[in-house]
Amino acid sequence: MPILPQKSYDAFLFDMDGTILNSIASAERVWGRWAKSHGLDVEAFLPTMHGKRGIDTITELDLPGVDPAAEAAIILQGEIDDVDGVVAIPGAIEFLASIPPEKWAIVTSSPIMLAKRRLAAAGIAEPRFMVTAEDVKVGKPNPQCYILGAERVGIDTAQSLVFEDVMAGVKAGEAAGADVIVISHTHVHPLATAHPAIVDYRDWTSHVDEDGRLSLRQK
Repeated sequence: MPILPQKSYDAFLFDMDGTILNSIASAERVWGRWAKSHGLDVEAFLPTMHGKRGIDTITELDLPGVDPAAEAAIILQGEIDDVDGVVAIPGAIEFLASIPPEKWAIVTSSPIMLAKRRLAAAGIAEPRFMVTAEDVKVGKPNPQCYILGAERVGIDTAQSLVFEDVMAGVKAGEAAGADVIVISHTHVHPLATAHPAIVDYRDWTSHVDEDGRLSLRQK
């Protein structure tokens, strides 16, 4: 079993795609078609778009004659229309249900409409607190999203545990001052990070101590 932080937290902050639900097939179908239409090397491009806002991914490509906002809107609609195969990460629904609703949030690079659509497709109830692409000026790996997530839950970011699956999100959590744990269920290769990792949530539950602080517990 992985060696996890032997400490407790005021809240858990979860990335969404790849962390509590698996949307890789859907996202790569939509982004793959877009990349091919713009003459990109699809196989090389696809690993670079996970975990970031669509508009940031397109802007970084600096393609001549391409309006990132307009293209991101087209991709967004494609992803909203295609949720085939979007499912919860094993054990995620039960794990989230074990956390008091005021003590966790989703912090995702997805726009709000897509986040709601994918959560519904995966059978995951919408949380009390959520940060989406529209809520920040700069997306992951900038820490703004996790700082805002902690603010919405009403805690200091340093007292949170961030659940992530890609490097952009890991760096955002680190820069926000949070502890980070990696969910590796959707990984083809292990993420190169010193943070602890678990495959999924089937062997884990949350524990609330007498002071209302959270910790991870093995079942």
